[in-house]
Amino acid sequence: MNRRVTLLTLISLVVASLSLSACGSESANTALKKWTTSANLTANDAQLTLDARHALTALEDTLTTATQLHTVCAVLDYETLQAYASLPSPDNQTTQLLTIAYTDLGDGANECYVAAESAAKRAAAAAYLHRAGAALSEAQARLNALGAS
Repeated sequence: MNRRVTLLTLISLVVASLSLSACGSESANTALKKWTTSANLTANDAQLTLDARHALTALEDTLTTATQLHTVCAVLDYETLQAYASLPSPDNQTTQLLTIAYTDLGDGANECYVAAESAAKRAAAAAYLHRAGAALSEAQARLNALGAS
């Protein structure tokens, strides 16, 4: 009788272990893909890129008024804060790249906001925005390589 109980117990443990392992496992790529979708990352980053381009155009035009810069840069800053709220991602390297991009976008937007009368501040804001674009591209390349976008 002890052998039978021991064998049944062993079989029950094996079945339970297999059942539990099948229920809770999700690949890192699957988790990243789900996060990308739930964070609406593709659309948000496309909008951020468009807003950064608008800010760059405004910064390059010396006739752009302080009010116009305030509007363009405030929109960019607001949308950057929204995108930043979706972090962290399930992938540390993606999180790091997006953090760099969003930080540079925010710094660029803030510098842009006060750059109306200063060529140096306009150039500094533009440099932040260009660097952010590079980081966004790198993050997108990482997501593509992982099959998450």
